[in-house]
Amino acid sequence: MMEIPNFFLHVSIPEQRLNVIENGIAIKSYPVSTAKNGAGELKNSGCTPRGWHTIRAKIGGGGPIDAVFVGRRPTGERYSAQLAGKYQQRDWILTRILWLSGLEPGFNRYREVDTASRYIYIHGSPEHGVYTPFQSHGCIRMTSSDVVDLFDRVAAETRVLIDDK
Repeated sequence: MMEIPNFFLHVSIPEQRLNVIENGIAIKSYPVSTAKNGAGELKNSGCTPRGWHTIRAKIGGGGPIDAVFVGRRPTGERYSAQLAGKYQQRDWILTRILWLSGLEPGFNRYREVDTASRYIYIHGSPEHGVYTPFQSHGCIRMTSSDVVDLFDRVAAETRVLIDDK
């Protein structure tokens, strides 16, 4: 069992909330949207992985709101209704990325259950991608303004607990 840190992020899949926890108290709470396929750790499952994770990388700091990312790189585009109409099948990753890495070998780390190699992020999304729960492909979606706020509150290596209870 992993020791609970004084400061961490808690993602509740049933509540579709991400809470910033400090000394056992939620000091900030955000709505999120997790996977439409539910909770699960297997590669190619389209599920949101559970358990303890760490933020392995923070990507996009200082960039504009609604900057579009593909392969963790900014495309130079900014999300708009017109762009969304042009690329209707795109899974929009916007504004900031917090790339997660599992901390529990055999559960969410290594081989077929490795969160990092599944490219699971906490990332910005168009508002409709957040306010409709259970819509992602495994990631944790937030509004662009919320992901900027969270990005500025956390450091790389901050712990993240994702649970489905």
